[in-house]
Amino acid sequence: MNHDELARRVQVLEDIEAIKKLKARYCAYCDDSYDADGLASLFTEDAIWDGGEVLGRNEGREAIRRFFQGSSQRLPFAIHHVMNPIIDVQGDSATGQWYLFQPCTRADGNRAAWLAARYEETYIRVDGEWKFQRMNIIPAFYAPYDEGWAKQRFL
Repeated sequence: MNHDELARRVQVLEDIEAIKKLKARYCAYCDDSYDADGLASLFTEDAIWDGGEVLGRNEGREAIRRFFQGSSQRLPFAIHHVMNPIIDVQGDSATGQWYLFQPCTRADGNRAAWLAARYEETYIRVDGEWKFQRMNIIPAFYAPYDEGWAKQRFL
């Protein structure tokens, strides 16, 4: 293996680690009462955050910021556990897939719940830093904690 090939492979590994850290910052900001400014800073100006019918869709960094400004009123407690990343880097862009398992508390009725979903994401390097360009959240269930997801998959 020549020097250029080795340098390229190392760069891909560094990029994957940087994207993992981007995702970890996203989860930390979510779990810190949905820090809207912190979360918005992780997205490009024209980013899309799409939670589908269950969570809604927001286009552009400012729309994403506004959405997260109200999130702690809907979910006063959440712990985002993300796992099983599959990240593919192609130069200054990348795609990723993650699984989410999230215990949380719904404000309406102070109700404990489970959320499980898959993230499908695109990233782009902006001024040397990785940002989310698109985040799709595909929920598998959003169910009451005490009853689980077998009886009622979506609240």
